[in-house]
Amino acid sequence: MDLSIGEVAQRSGLSVHALRFYEREGLFANPVRRLSNGRRIYHEEDLEWLAICTKLRSSGMPLALIRQYVELVRQGPGNEPERLELLRLHQDHVEEQIRELRGTLDVMRLKVRIYEEHLARGEADRLWNPSHPDGGGGSEEVDRRCQAPGEAGPGPDHGPEATASAARSTGV
Repeated sequence: MDLSIGEVAQRSGLSVHALRFYEREGLFANPVRRLSNGRRIYHEEDLEWLAICTKLRSSGMPLALIRQYVELVRQGPGNEPERLELLRLHQDHVEEQIRELRGTLDVMRLKVRIYEEHLARGEADRLWNPSHPDGGGGSEEVDRRCQAPGEAGPGPDHGPEATASAARSTGV
C-alpha cells in the first residue's frame, strides 16, 4: 500500500520536515520513491525502518553512525558481523547513559527527600543557606552521592568540602 508523506508523518509521529530531513541525510534503508509528479511515496517497510531509525537517533546514535548502519543494511547479506559490532558499541553507550541517569535519579530522589524533611520540620530556610553555620544540613550525604567516580579522596577540587561549597554557592 502506498503512503503519502502526510500519512507517514501521522503514523510515525515524525513531522513532514523530519521525514524530508531523514531522506536528505540518507537515513532510509531504501530510497524514497516518487511519483511522476514528484510526490514522495512510502511503504509499510519504510514505517518499520523509521521506527528503528528513530530509536537509534533518540538513544543518541550520531547521524554518521546511523548512515554507516544504513549503508551496511543496503549492501545486503554478508556484513552482519559489522552491523552487530556497530550495534554492540551503541548498546554499550546506551547502557552507560542509563547508569548515569540512574545516578542522577538517585541524587534527585535524595534532594526531594531532604527538602520534604526540612519542610516538614519547618526548617526550609536552612536548605543550602550559605549564611547558616552548618550549610543547611544534609549536605554530607548529598556530597557523597554527587561525587563522580574516582573523586573519593579529598583535595582542593574534590571531596565533600568542594561539593558542598559548590552546592551552597549555586543555591541548590
